[in-house]
Amino acid sequence: MSKMLTAGEQPIARVFSDDYLFTIPGYQRPYAWTKDQAEELQEDLRAAMAESGDVSQLPPYFLGSIVLVKEEGSPDAEVVDGQQRLTTLTLLLAALRTALEDDRARKGLSKLILEEGDVISGTQNRYRLALRERDNAFFREYVQDEGGIAKLVRLDGKLSDSQHNLRENAKLLLAGMIALPDAERLRLAQFIATRCYLVMVCTPDLESAYRIFDVLNSRGLNLAATDILKAKIIGQIAEDRRDAYTRKWEDVESELGREEFGNLFSHIRMIYRKAKPKGTLLKEFEEHVHYAAPAAFVDDILLPLAAAYSEIVDASYTSQAGAEVVNECLKWLNRVEFKDWLPPALAFLAAHRNQSEQVRGFFAALERLVYAMLIARWGVNERIERCSKLTTAIQSRADLTAQDSPLLLADYEKKAVYDALDGPLYATHSARALATILLRLDAWLSSGGAHYDYPIISIEHVLPQNPQPGSEWLTWFPDVTERSGWVHRLGNLMLLSRRKNSAASNYTFDYKKNVYFKKNGISPFALTTEVLGHKEWKPEDVSAVHRERLETFEKALGLQGRATLSVAPVTANASAKLTNLPQIFHCKASGADAHARCTSDGLVVLSGSSGRAETMVSLKGHTYGDLRSTLLSQGVIVETEDGRIRFEKDWPFKAPSTAAVAVMGRPANGWKEWRDENGVTLREACGVPEDSE
Repeated sequence: MSKMLTAGEQPIARVFSDDYLFTIPGYQRPYAWTKDQAEELQEDLRAAMAESGDVSQLPPYFLGSIVLVKEEGSPDAEVVDGQQRLTTLTLLLAALRTALEDDRARKGLSKLILEEGDVISGTQNRYRLALRERDNAFFREYVQDEGGIAKLVRLDGKLSDSQHNLRENAKLLLAGMIALPDAERLRLAQFIATRCYLVMVCTPDLESAYRIFDVLNSRGLNLAATDILKAKIIGQIAEDRRDAYTRKWEDVESELGREEFGNLFSHIRMIYRKAKPKGTLLKEFEEHVHYAAPAAFVDDILLPLAAAYSEIVDASYTSQAGAEVVNECLKWLNRVEFKDWLPPALAFLAAHRNQSEQVRGFFAALERLVYAMLIARWGVNERIERCSKLTTAIQSRADLTAQDSPLLLADYEKKAVYDALDGPLYATHSARALATILLRLDAWLSSGGAHYDYPIISIEHVLPQNPQPGSEWLTWFPDVTERSGWVHRLGNLMLLSRRKNSAASNYTFDYKKNVYFKKNGISPFALTTEVLGHKEWKPEDVSAVHRERLETFEKALGLQGRATLSVAPVTANASAKLTNLPQIFHCKASGADAHARCTSDGLVVLSGSSGRAETMVSLKGHTYGDLRSTLLSQGVIVETEDGRIRFEKDWPFKAPSTAAVAVMGRPANGWKEWRDENGVTLREACGVPEDSE
């Protein structure tokens, strides 16, 4: 048996000849090129032969590489990489054969597609390319056999994804060929057969073929990581069971669709990886996911998780009782812009899907956790860390209702969520995130009866951001500080099922209510209807609506019992007092450049102070460990382009250490970290004991 790897350029006339009999193995993905790739190939070929003159004198055109498992001297060739090009080239040759008027030219093209059988000798047609078993008979009848393309473009009815792609590409290619003059069609056929080349890379075994995947990618839709995993996993199964497991794999891929199937594998990776990915899906899947027993992987991991994934993303969970509650939670979870919650959701549903009461409780709690993450603006690392802990707890069958469960919010996390809701939401959250938050609130206010299928949903201020001089808004909100304090907050925000009108800020409240806030005389949102009941929109009106909305969130997300972040931990030296001092104190450690004024009521960090953006992991769970996100949500600090934070306003802290944590992003003793121009510490300046915190 030859161990040689050979590679060489071959013209298409040689590729589609008796030298090769191509077979697409069952573990390969289905035909996946769409009209985009087929049209690009057609246009590239026509552009390459655009020069006038003898076709034999045209520059050669390179079509990419084909990787084969093929023994020297045998025509049998298993296609490892290149089936998309070979299949589409066959489609193009068949379309040309149909469009050409010259009988001799059509027969010449037929020889590239199949070797016709002989009645006298009793031989059957021998096709140059055999697709996967599921598509091969279809491909022969509707593409390779004479007259097949004409039948294919007229074919109606539901087809599999691969057969649909064949039909759509056949329509496109045939239309392109018919649009050409016959002389140009003939010239194109000659150019493809004689001046277009493929590099044929032949290896003696599958293992060596896969080693060259990464260096021989070419035009079109490259193999996905799931395709390579399929070959590795299915290839380990005994031959007599391989076809059955290939069908199981492909049934799941077909049901979910190629993109969602790839997403599923990313989430499976996270279920086992339990950390932010640092390598490719293929590499980390091999390192962290267990598939040494390939049949067990398909039966016990892939199929249950695929079923759970389908129910989750489609919000289509079924059970004898309570399914509608679960699906309502899933609907709102799917609206959230991040998907870090999916791995623990998959792990739980795959393990407990027949325990409807547990499923109901889990997804209700998961929705609360995820919306808390969205509202408090958890970073991706924080979300991944928390969801990984939750996945671990699920797999270890820990009590998810316990006080320290990663499924439940800690008291300091509840406080961060509440403070974010009480802050300038419009300024601190993206439009997409804020729309999701407000839609969820609207559904709670309407007792879950609202459904939102509007193509456009926008967020509108009731009190305008920039009211016109002389308007009623300035009469109701004469104080600029009070007005700016309310304009971006929860009580002043509404939803519209239309695009925002920049001129709306000039409208009076009465006009906004009766014209702008309604569509066809009604408002589809409970949030908006709530505002329509007010005759005026004064500070007390905004405040009343704001409090009501906060109470709705508090009840729905379980924010009762939240901690107070602004108070430092009680220590033995809690009696130590700050003193009014004239000098300014500075904190310049750990990347901070902050300035503060010392008063008897607290340390006031001054506007313009900057600090380190990162917060050390050791702060998590601390009483003021979530202080940074609270200040961000209230608009006290902002993140700057250079990766730091900056104070936008003077802000008082009752304890010096809390102020130090806010600017340094790590545990700190503020009495020592804050110093005046001469290096005198705050402790020394105030005369407090050495061990004060």
